[in-house]
Amino acid sequence: MNIKMSQLLSIHGLLIFLPIALLGKYVLKLDDVPIFVLAALAIIPLAKLIGEATEELAHYLGETWGGLLNATLGNAAELIITIFALQAGKVELVRASIVGSILGNLLLVMGFSMLVGGLKNGVQKFNRNEASMNATMVVLAFMAMAVPSFFDRAVIGKDPLIVDIAPSAADAHGRELFFTEGIALVLIVLYALSILYTFTSKKLAPVSHEAVAEHQAQWSKQKALIILGLATLGIVLMSETLVGAVEGATHQLGLSEFFVGIIIVPLIGNVAEHLVAVQVAFKNKMDLSLAISFGSGLQIALFVAPVLVFASLLFDDQLLLVFNPYELISLAVASFIAASVAQDGESNWLEGVQLLALYVIIGLAFFVLPN
Repeated sequence: MNIKMSQLLSIHGLLIFLPIALLGKYVLKLDDVPIFVLAALAIIPLAKLIGEATEELAHYLGETWGGLLNATLGNAAELIITIFALQAGKVELVRASIVGSILGNLLLVMGFSMLVGGLKNGVQKFNRNEASMNATMVVLAFMAMAVPSFFDRAVIGKDPLIVDIAPSAADAHGRELFFTEGIALVLIVLYALSILYTFTSKKLAPVSHEAVAEHQAQWSKQKALIILGLATLGIVLMSETLVGAVEGATHQLGLSEFFVGIIIVPLIGNVAEHLVAVQVAFKNKMDLSLAISFGSGLQIALFVAPVLVFASLLFDDQLLLVFNPYELISLAVASFIAASVAQDGESNWLEGVQLLALYVIIGLAFFVLPN
């Protein structure tokens, strides 16, 4: 208990960076690099507080509505960050963060969970049927994002095997947008049906993770609502600060937007949630740990990405679900490996090392990739 309390206190202690970031931006006029770092550090505890407040409110709302609330707000921090990025016209950064979040959950989170859990408990077993269903959903989500990427050249009339007269730029963009919106609508319907299946079958939620853990409310409903509101406001302030500094920071640090989107943004928004998955794996609760890693990745693909597609209609640059070959290859490999690991219903520390090794390889590839 003391270890857990010290971990929570250390995460919550990072809240001090929120006023420091605002002071550095508006008063001290610091460079983009320290502003970016300060805002990123401040977002970590704010995301943790949103998760805690959501978990508390879920206790008062009951199993059904509580699970729905968890499923909806599970990736609220990253959703807010990416909406500000869309507003700033950083569409490539948003697309990269979608891919990076899925990769992080399937490789980094699952890898660390299996490594830590395996070293502590040896071979760990989990519900094979639940894991297989989630793995199938992950592969389906990858295909849903890959299809518009593969068909894009034909849709806009640049594939000579399909058409010989290219449409106008406006017509081509209209086709792309219509195709993306259709895919996004299908994904949201699939997400809603997966939640419905969870509630009607009374099984572990593939897209709602923290609700599956036994929890006794420690806050009043009013306190939970206030903390949720304040944490969300803090995320809004820090997301705007972070996105405003990202271009200058990446230039000064010599990083590409691909690397920032693939690695850094997902870590900022989900690090507190990632720690929960590793903690429960350490306690030999691999079903819950896999529900967190698979569920969070699925929520990004089936809910956050479609929401961002429709949110982008409010801004000048629309988000199209058209990913570059490097992102698609990374997603394909991660989906296949994660699905393979989940097939036998058991895990060990070596499988965790294998997943982490693949994550490091992909991270290095995007690190050396120029803008």
